Amino acid sequence: MAELKSKYDRFRQKANVIIYGTSTKAGRLFDLILLGLILLSVVLVMMETVAEFDLKYHSYLVLLEWIITGLFTIEYILRIITINKPWKYMSSFYGIIDLLAILPMYLSIFFMGTSILTVVRSLRLLRLFKILNHPQFTSQSLQLNQAIKASKGKIIVFIYFVLISTIIIGSIMYLVEGKESGFTSIPASIYWTIVTLTTVGYGDISPETPLGQFIASFVMILGYGIIAVPTGIVTAEIAKRTHDKVAIHKKPCTNCGTEDYPENANFCPHCGHSFDTK
Repeated sequence: MAELKSKYDRFRQKANVIIYGTSTKAGRLFDLILLGLILLSVVLVMMETVAEFDLKYHSYLVLLEWIITGLFTIEYILRIITINKPWKYMSSFYGIIDLLAILPMYLSIFFMGTSILTVVRSLRLLRLFKILNHPQFTSQSLQLNQAIKASKGKIIVFIYFVLISTIIIGSIMYLVEGKESGFTSIPASIYWTIVTLTTVGYGDISPETPLGQFIASFVMILGYGIIAVPTGIVTAEIAKRTHDKVAIHKKPCTNCGTEDYPENANFCPHCGHSFDTK
């Protein structure tokens, strides 16, 4: 029994390194294969909605879906048995997504039409962020995250300004055009304003009076500026932080890639990694 137990423990340890060890070669290979299966699964689900393709290859699609579901089921079980606190994984975001990825095919045995819900597997592509757990990628993502947080106040004020503008312009267009031109209500006019500001232009509602067309031209031009402003705010923050960091130090943390620390720091403020001060 002791020998069997030790073999089982060694298996759990090796499996844990492969499944959860994204920094190892085996772990990265496992995640890449997993992502490949996820992509294949999503493609299969999409192709099932193409009537001609599904009619011709339906049996093959179902077979491949069951094979992938079986592999995902094995992976889910291994994730549970290879960690000390399985409930922590099962109740986590990724654990719930992993469970939802395998349930639809099993439910399809008892309920018709549930197999299409396997498209939820596309959410598992979020595991890509774990694979890209490299100091260079981590540094860039932290820099972008910090820039967005620093720009949050300005962006909220800007969105509030855009919201007020759409309400005002929509109300004016309702008065100028009226129900005869398709502006049947102020909400419908606000919808037209948003569509025009974002340069989408569905064309389901369009102004017919000269004054309405003049206002529409102004809204179209304004739309280009509205699209550019948030991008400019975030870009300015990124440039500012990049300049400040270059002035502070030169090298990121070799463990997590964080660059936001003083030049004389002995430990990384993000992961606690000790810097080589020699």
